[in-house]
Amino acid sequence: MARSSDPTRARIIQAASALFYSEGIRAVSVDAVADKAGLTKKTLYYHFRSKDDLVAAYLAARDQPNLALFKRWFDEADGGLPDKCAAIFAHLARSVRHPKWRGCGFLRTTAELANLPGHPAIKIGAAHKKKFESWLRDTFEAEGVSEPGELARQMLLLLDGAFAVVLLHRDASYMETAGAAARALVSAGVASRARRRSRAR
Repeated sequence: MARSSDPTRARIIQAASALFYSEGIRAVSVDAVADKAGLTKKTLYYHFRSKDDLVAAYLAARDQPNLALFKRWFDEADGGLPDKCAAIFAHLARSVRHPKWRGCGFLRTTAELANLPGHPAIKIGAAHKKKFESWLRDTFEAEGVSEPGELARQMLLLLDGAFAVVLLHRDASYMETAGAAARALVSAGVASRARRRSRAR
């Protein structure tokens, strides 16, 4: 198996990412990926044993860039913790309005592979969502917010729920509504922290 740093492997993943995200996993053949990458199918199979391996690599390649983007949106947002959390949804609402937006690649892939719960891509998708939840939990915990684990889970549910509804209706305002709900939830957590500190004095 070729090294993950191999430029040919990276080229294949880039081609697969473009096709899988825009057209879906099942609709795209290995031949189509090889053709877009400008390679033979034999070369593709040298780097990936199967289409399943390629699908898993596609999601794995999205993992850290997506998390880094969420963190950057959070860090660069003005205001307090509630505003920073709402900013993630505001940025996503702008992404939704782009004509090439096709939803959350992790959720769409999971839906296509729902009858294959042991598929490596599903495990990668689940791990990605857990990383997002864990990052929020750690952030809330560092800020002393009440019940940081529960709040992080609620935020994840808002996010993925919004992804699903927006994809169904093609209406970015649902993402903005989810952002308003996120701001309210986090504000309540911050207020609870303030009450606890006040009582402790």
